[in-house]
Parts: sequence; C-alpha cells; structure tokens
Amino acid sequence: MSQQISAHAGAAGTIDLGGDLTVNRLGFGAMRITGAGIWGDPPSRADAVAVLRRAVELGVTFIDTADSYGPDTSEELIAEALHPYADDLVIATKGGLERSGPNEWSSNGDPAHLRKAIDGSLRKLRLEQIPLYQFHRPDPRVPLEDSIGALVEAKDAGKIRHIGVSNFTEAQLRVAQALTPIVSIQNRYNVDDRGSESLVDLCEQEGIVFLPWAPIQNLDGVAAVDEIAARYDITTRQLVLAWLLGRSPAILPIPGTGSVSHLESNVAAASVALTPAEIATITAATA
Repeated sequence: MSQQISAHAGAAGTIDLGGDLTVNRLGFGAMRITGAGIWGDPPSRADAVAVLRRAVELGVTFIDTADSYGPDTSEELIAEALHPYADDLVIATKGGLERSGPNEWSSNGDPAHLRKAIDGSLRKLRLEQIPLYQFHRPDPRVPLEDSIGALVEAKDAGKIRHIGVSNFTEAQLRVAQALTPIVSIQNRYNVDDRGSESLVDLCEQEGIVFLPWAPIQNLDGVAAVDEIAARYDITTRQLVLAWLLGRSPAILPIPGTGSVSHLESNVAAASVALTPAEIATITAATA
C-alpha cells in the first residue's frame, strides 16, 4: 500500500440509510472475525476485538453482521469490542439462515424462527433496537410475505428501525416493498461478478442502499487492472473497492477481514477516486 494513501473511511463520503441514518460510505463486514468455515470462535478473540476497534478508529460507522456468523460469535464479539456504541455507529444484522456446521447454510424463513432470531440479536448485540435488520435469504418453503411480515411486526414493536433484504431478485424485492419500505439490498456483486447489475441501478434510482457481499476479487494479471493499480500505487484489492465506490453512489462496500493490516489496506481504498474513464476501462476489462 502506498504510504501516500491515508486510511479513513470518511474519505469515501457518506450515504443515507432509510432517510434518518448517515454513515461513511465504506463499512465493515464482520463475517470473517469468526472461525474457519464461518464457524465458532476465531483463532484469537483478542485479534478479532482489535480488528473491530481499529475499524471504528479508521472511521467505519457501518458494521454488517448476521446471527448465522459463528453462529452468534460475530454479534457477541461486536458487543464485546464496541459496546457501549458510539452515537454514529450503525450495526446491521441479518436473520433467516441456520447453521449445522462449517460452511453449511440452510434457509429458515419461518416467522417464528425470525422472531426468535431478532430477539437473540438484540440480546447478543446489547441493543434496544436494531438499526437495520435484513432478511438473509428467501426460504422457498415459506411464502415471502410471511417472512417479511415477521420483520414488519418487529418493526412495529420497535425492535428494529429499518428493514433490508439479502440475496433477492427484483421480483422478490417488489413483493417485500408492497409490505414495507426496504432501505437496503445485500447481494453478491463485484467487478468480476455483476449478476446484480440491474439491481444496483434500481437502488440508485429508488434511493436504496446496495451492500455488495464478496466485494473483493483477485484480478492480478488483468493488464488494464494492473496498469491502473500501478498508476495509483495501490493493490488490485484496493482498486476493486475503489471501482465499487465509483460504480454507483448507491453502493456501500463492506469488505471483511480478520486482520488489522488487511483492514487498514481496505479502508485506504476510500481515498482512491477513479476517473469515469478508469471505471469504464476496468468494467470493460472484466466483462
């Protein structure tokens, strides 16, 4: 990483979430502070706590997690490291996936499960209200209206402030929007996987925040990418984060890591402002 690039998430500017929350436009995804296979405790809880605290020191004001990360481990570590929370820190979590072992994920959109998950997240995060609660993935066994209805019920009860969705199609989004305002969509999206391209554009048009998961892909060896990275004296990992920031003002990248050094490198990407021509060149080179 170039010594001339400072690391502060505020360099990316800010983004509004739900009309009443403003966060710096480079956040932190707290999935990888758990053990291998996103299962159990990390190799060092002290290191995980250090990463979370360093993220806040670097200006991160949006942290994304889920009850299934561990399970429970990520939420518990966030509270251990950061509670009582700074006034400007927004914690977002998700529910709707269950775990049976490392790298094993199964959907559960049953309203009873979601009610229990929301109460569990409130307890583990030590929150009176979850700022953003996201339905982690549609469950084909449960009508989408029933699953979203459980979140609406929790919102009406004051347990959650805003509702988001994850791993959704546009058709599924429209079903959810018929029931309640949806302030965020979290789908897989990066410079090398643009299957949610139309949803990024839709978010920009409708004032919805788009949270790309798996935002970083290794593009070493792609000539155009290497050339632009060299121009800024940055790594290709930093370049693809800068590409996301330049791709749409609706995008809030949430790169995750269990390493302080990787965290600092990721946050430094907030200071890289690519030109429209460079964004177009990277887009074309990875199409």
